[in-house]
Amino acid sequence: MDTLDREILDLLQTDGRLPNLELAHRVGLSASPCLRRVRRLEDERIIVGYRAVIDPRAVGRSFDVLVYIDLSPIDESTITAFESAVQDVEDIVECHRMVSKPDYLLRVAVADLAAYERSYITHLATLPAVSRITSQIAMKTVKPGGRLPIKPNERRNK
Repeated sequence: MDTLDREILDLLQTDGRLPNLELAHRVGLSASPCLRRVRRLEDERIIVGYRAVIDPRAVGRSFDVLVYIDLSPIDESTITAFESAVQDVEDIVECHRMVSKPDYLLRVAVADLAAYERSYITHLATLPAVSRITSQIAMKTVKPGGRLPIKPNERRNK
């Protein structure tokens, strides 16, 4: 991956709907070579998709809860069962396996405290092998995630 690829990635992170002609102009290429680069980045799974960023308030999911989960026992079948079950819980919008305690960090997006309580009782508390759940309510999102810092001179790890 070279400097032009990194510039393309940076621009597409900001605006995934940027027309190829405009993208090509901004990175100093003609349209065809730019499109070939984008297609190669997609084929190599460097670009893994495009999506719209939705305002959580507009869809009734502005109540963010960070949930820390500990499992017991910790073994391959428990981890597999837990991670599989998490995929089916719509309210869980992120799940990270941690290096140490807690075992998992989840981000749950619901409408309000009552909706979180329902999700807690019907989904979180019934996940396989959960031994402890700790919840923290986010007061404000100061810096939303999703954008990776890309510098033209960084090398891609292989």
